[in-house]
Amino acid sequence: MRKYLPSLSVFLILLGIWEFIVKCFEIENYILPAPSQIGGALRTTSSLLWQHSLQTVVEALLGFALAVACGLFLAAVMGLAPRVKRTLYPLVIISQTVPIIALAPLMIIWFGYGMLPKVVVVALVCFFPITVSLVEGLGTIDPDMVKLLLVMGASRWQIFKKVQFPGAMPSFFAGMKIAATYSIMGAVIGEWLGASAGLGIYMTRSMHSFLTEQVFAAIVVVSFLSLLLFGFVEGAGRIFMPWYYQQKKGVVQE
Repeated sequence: MRKYLPSLSVFLILLGIWEFIVKCFEIENYILPAPSQIGGALRTTSSLLWQHSLQTVVEALLGFALAVACGLFLAAVMGLAPRVKRTLYPLVIISQTVPIIALAPLMIIWFGYGMLPKVVVVALVCFFPITVSLVEGLGTIDPDMVKLLLVMGASRWQIFKKVQFPGAMPSFFAGMKIAATYSIMGAVIGEWLGASAGLGIYMTRSMHSFLTEQVFAAIVVVSFLSLLLFGFVEGAGRIFMPWYYQQKKGVVQE
């Protein structure tokens, strides 16, 4: 708590300034609601927000899992075969030049209005940071250690399993933490373009009804869910990489 106290204090001060400005200048609710009004919307629509949040979380988790599986596979292939990396890595970079908001309508046309297009959108959003982080992590392994294992007769797979992947795990989890925060946003983008449930469609309906406080309430829920998934990945990293966090703790103490 002591670590996050400064950030929490600044956040509360900003909320107080926001509340003061809205009340002082009598800004209309549909233009900019006060934090107290947003809190009221959170309370009065909590059951509805909960129902829509469940749909968004399911889409985000499925898309995130698909992105992790595809990113891990592709990065492992590029790590094991440098020629494949030289061929595919530029294509992975180029794929991110296409805005996801332009691809989302195509997903609706190809896959309909069910859950699948939202899962694909989330996977596309999360795939890049996971893959690039892991590829870069695999490329930072000490080459002398790799040469030593080659001299000892180790195969490419053994080097990858014993040295490359364990050494790249911090980068892998760093990419997953970035992707976890993107996953909820990706699901919401997919829902904006067509859905029957989810925070994205809830925000769209509230916006069309000029219920701006409900739009902000949904934004608060999206932020909370993103932080929750970020914390889950952080906790998984502490389980699978205890040595890394112990090393970081030792550096901080020094």
